[in-house]
Amino acid sequence: FPSHDTDDVLKTLQEYSLKLSIPKNSLIEKALRLYLEHLKRAEYVQSYKEAGQDEEIMLIAEEGMETFLKQTEK
Repeated sequence: FPSHDTDDVLKTLQEYSLKLSIPKNSLIEKALRLYLEHLKRAEYVQSYKEAGQDEEIMLIAEEGMETFLKQTEK
Protein backbone atom coordinates (compact mmCIF):
# COMPACT_ATOMS: atom_id res chain seq x y z
CA PHE A 1 0.00 0.00 0.00
CA PRO A 2 1.98 3.01 -1.19
CA SER A 3 2.07 5.90 1.25
CA HIS A 4 0.46 8.37 -1.17
CA ASP A 5 -2.62 6.09 -1.33
CA THR A 6 -2.74 6.03 2.46
CA ASP A 7 -2.41 9.81 2.56
CA ASP A 8 -5.31 10.16 0.09
CA VAL A 9 -7.50 7.86 2.17
CA LEU A 10 -6.66 9.68 5.39
CA LYS A 11 -7.31 13.05 3.76
CA THR A 12 -10.68 11.89 2.43
CA LEU A 13 -11.53 10.40 5.81
CA GLN A 14 -10.72 13.70 7.50
CA GLU A 15 -12.81 15.65 4.97
CA TYR A 16 -15.90 13.49 5.41
CA SER A 17 -15.47 13.35 9.16
CA LEU A 18 -15.62 17.13 9.29
CA LYS A 19 -18.32 17.43 6.63
CA LEU A 20 -20.63 14.93 8.37
CA SER A 21 -19.62 15.86 11.94
CA ILE A 22 -18.84 12.22 12.65
CA PRO A 23 -15.71 11.01 14.46
CA LYS A 24 -13.28 9.26 12.12
CA ASN A 25 -13.50 5.96 14.01
CA SER A 26 -17.31 5.96 13.65
CA LEU A 27 -17.03 6.74 9.96
CA ILE A 28 -14.54 3.90 9.51
CA GLU A 29 -16.82 1.50 11.40
CA LYS A 30 -19.86 2.46 9.30
CA ALA A 31 -17.88 2.14 6.07
CA LEU A 32 -16.53 -1.25 7.09
CA ARG A 33 -20.00 -2.51 8.04
CA LEU A 34 -21.39 -1.38 4.69
CA TYR A 35 -18.51 -3.03 2.83
CA LEU A 36 -18.93 -6.31 4.75
CA GLU A 37 -22.67 -6.26 4.04
CA HIS A 38 -21.85 -5.72 0.36
CA LEU A 39 -19.58 -8.79 0.45
CA LYS A 40 -22.34 -10.87 2.05
CA ARG A 41 -24.80 -9.79 -0.65
CA ALA A 42 -22.28 -10.66 -3.36
CA GLU A 43 -21.83 -14.14 -1.85
CA TYR A 44 -25.61 -14.55 -1.68
CA VAL A 45 -26.01 -13.58 -5.34
CA GLN A 46 -23.20 -15.94 -6.33
CA SER A 47 -24.78 -18.84 -4.42
CA TYR A 48 -28.08 -18.27 -6.25
CA LYS A 49 -26.30 -18.17 -9.59
CA GLU A 50 -24.61 -21.46 -8.76
CA ALA A 51 -27.88 -22.96 -7.50
CA GLY A 52 -29.49 -22.00 -10.79
CA GLN A 53 -26.99 -24.21 -12.57
CA ASP A 54 -27.66 -27.22 -10.29
CA GLU A 55 -30.27 -29.51 -11.85
CA GLU A 56 -31.29 -31.12 -8.53
CA ILE A 57 -31.91 -27.78 -6.89
CA MET A 58 -33.89 -26.58 -9.90
CA LEU A 59 -36.09 -29.72 -9.76
CA ILE A 60 -36.74 -29.17 -6.05
CA ALA A 61 -37.62 -25.53 -6.73
CA GLU A 62 -39.98 -26.50 -9.55
CA GLU A 63 -41.69 -29.09 -7.33
CA GLY A 64 -42.06 -26.46 -4.63
CA MET A 65 -43.61 -24.03 -7.09
CA GLU A 66 -46.06 -26.70 -8.29
CA THR A 67 -47.12 -27.34 -4.71
CA PHE A 68 -47.46 -23.62 -4.05
CA LEU A 69 -49.60 -23.10 -7.16
CA LYS A 70 -51.86 -26.01 -6.21
CA GLN A 71 -52.36 -24.53 -2.75
CA THR A 72 -53.19 -21.08 -4.13
CA GLU A 73 -55.75 -22.54 -6.56
CA LYS A 74 -57.84 -24.00 -3.69
